[in-house]
Amino acid sequence: MTNKQQILAHRPVGMPTAETWTLTETEVPELKDGEVLIENHYVSLDPAMRGWMNDARSYIPPVQIGEVMRAGTIGKVVKVNNHPKFKEGDVLTGWGGVQEYSVTDGENYYTVDTNLAPMPTYIGTLGMPGMTAYFGILEVGKIKEGDVVVVSGAAGAVGSVVGQIAKIKGCTVIGIAGGPEKCAYLTDDLGFDGAIDYKNDDVAAGLKKHCPKGMDVYFDNVGGEILDACLARLKLHARIVICGAISQYNNKENVQGPKNYLSLLVNRATMQGMVVMDYAPKYREAAMQMGMWMMEGKLKSREDIYEGIENFHETFTRLFSGEKNGKLVLKIK
Repeated sequence: MTNKQQILAHRPVGMPTAETWTLTETEVPELKDGEVLIENHYVSLDPAMRGWMNDARSYIPPVQIGEVMRAGTIGKVVKVNNHPKFKEGDVLTGWGGVQEYSVTDGENYYTVDTNLAPMPTYIGTLGMPGMTAYFGILEVGKIKEGDVVVVSGAAGAVGSVVGQIAKIKGCTVIGIAGGPEKCAYLTDDLGFDGAIDYKNDDVAAGLKKHCPKGMDVYFDNVGGEILDACLARLKLHARIVICGAISQYNNKENVQGPKNYLSLLVNRATMQGMVVMDYAPKYREAAMQMGMWMMEGKLKSREDIYEGIENFHETFTRLFSGEKNGKLVLKIK
């Protein structure tokens, strides 16, 4: 049995090119005792993958040259060699990488029930992006009823869930997204109280209009100029959640840091980074709560699915061009 894999060929400078990875085909190895073979059906494409390619100190070691590109996956167990927990037919989600098949001892893999939600949802709203949103806005953002919450990258996999959770908790929610279609999705489909189109509107003017008295929480997925604009409109004791900075990931020069950081001092505000892996022991609890909200119709999930492992690079670039709607997923089986 052969296995197609996307291998990291070199470390990109700026936006990754098609030559950043090499599509290879290898034989699937024989299973050792206590291992399972998973046929990966879907791969999760996330902005964090760009950072994992840099040879720099971070919260997780970089992907090494010659290794399969790291990615979250979901698939079905097709072969088992004396595994204590998993059996053939189980659907597992974990870190299978951008490849058709994964061999694992099961560490950091979890079974999911596809009768409750389809596979792509388990690498989106009920997966790492959903967990990031849940713990980021509730535990780091510390939202409370009546708060004014602003979310950047609001139509994406994380931002869309952040805003919906904030609405469930009784907050006023303003989303920042690119283009009228995405902004309409936020207000018309997800129930946000307002939306700012950063591609066509003046963000600072939009914030002044929608948050005349300022914001209590800013959930940042983009960094750069939008972070600066939000720092200028903080309320006293505001909380800023630093989840990502997609506007800066492909910078060839120095990363653009916040110019308006003194607003933190003036408003006695806090800015805190968050990494979802810190909350791993609580994932199941969060998934149960979000699954309940989905069943009640309070939380909506949206996946944008493209096909073919050979189309990995083209699909990956959609993370940065904005040519996607919701959670970006690659179907490989």
